[in-house]
Amino acid sequence: MPFDLMTRQNPCFVTGNTALPAEVSSGLSALAQSVTCDNGQSVPGVPGVSSGGISFASIDFQKSSKSPLGFALETFATPADPATADLKKLQNQLNDYLAVEAGVRSNGGGAILNEVKSAKFFLQFQIARVKTALGQTLGVADTVEHQLGKVIKNAVGASAAEKAQVNTLATQL
Repeated sequence: MPFDLMTRQNPCFVTGNTALPAEVSSGLSALAQSVTCDNGQSVPGVPGVSSGGISFASIDFQKSSKSPLGFALETFATPADPATADLKKLQNQLNDYLAVEAGVRSNGGGAILNEVKSAKFFLQFQIARVKTALGQTLGVADTVEHQLGKVIKNAVGASAAEKAQVNTLATQL
């Protein structure tokens, strides 16, 4: 069921009145406990957000001349052994992107939504790689293979080389 913006109190980052799809609204309560908002602006219509001391402004793909995927490859890189990556940091970065996505969707979406999703899916992919390397059991939707498909499908403006780099990372577990 879509998140009902009229009968529930919205998290600080959900500023619009467009109903959110279930896959976004289902995680809002947990996300609202991790994400704070400030008087800045993440993207038009969405306040500045932070999770675990990491602000969206510090990891904002819009500040790069690269595609969102190219930016994500550089910014959200993991060590050669993904098991040694900082999973908490990756999760906080993902929380920022999830909050911005929810805010953008609540304001009707727009072209920036696909760019936000491109970086978000890469973060989910990296988290799947780390969890797999740590030996954690993942649900089908959380596997590296599934997340790889999401990254490639949503790679807005990405070059063939950037997509190839992600495919290579998928084999490094």
